[in-house]
Amino acid sequence: MGWHRELLIGFDLETTGTDPREARIVTAAVIEVRDGQPLGRKEWLADPGVEIPADAVAVHGISNERATAEGRPADQVADAVADVLVAYWKTGVPVVAYNAAFDLSLLSAELRRYGLPSLRDRLGGRDPAPVIDPYTIDRWADRYRRGKRNLEAVCREYGIALDAAHDACADALAAARLACAIGGRHPKIAALGPAELHLRQIEWYAEWAADFQSFLRRKGDATAVVDGTWPLREPAGETAGETV
Repeated sequence: MGWHRELLIGFDLETTGTDPREARIVTAAVIEVRDGQPLGRKEWLADPGVEIPADAVAVHGISNERATAEGRPADQVADAVADVLVAYWKTGVPVVAYNAAFDLSLLSAELRRYGLPSLRDRLGGRDPAPVIDPYTIDRWADRYRRGKRNLEAVCREYGIALDAAHDACADALAAARLACAIGGRHPKIAALGPAELHLRQIEWYAEWAADFQSFLRRKGDATAVVDGTWPLREPAGETAGETV
């Protein structure tokens, strides 16, 4: 029985923006999933301490008024989310995040912003792992498929329902279910242990970044740089990640 049939932890953030160096957490969700079925969840609403731009409100639906009135202080939310994720990593349970380089780098930046222990500090100096990123895996496994690679599009490709896109809990559940579906479609990927799959994704992401950087430079952007670091960019002050 492969990792896609075992316990997975879906994780998602909804934020104030698309730059993980600067954006703040608005909502967060962590959901336990086994064989595609949700078992339990934790959700957070944060007061980010800055204005949520109108375009971000239009995406996730959390107004400034609601975040201020109902949200917990942002440092408390970042600390709590980090503690929950680290507890799973310490027992070897994979955390699933769609475009993990964005969510984990943003969480890392928030911890640093508030002077809180980093994910690595909480893990005794080791990297956060294992992480499963359906975005990275699908892009490697089906690299020639045309079309978008955002969560909604890839869910459609694998027959995963996503009825409330950009709701943190819905996206976290969809990411975990998508990981299960990818494992079911690609037996060679399912046969990898979570630790080995984590290492493979580091390679796959770096390969994609190098190829994309070369493409951009061939198209005329001679100074284009695509960060190939996955799944966590620390410090987050160097290169912003793409979002999906």
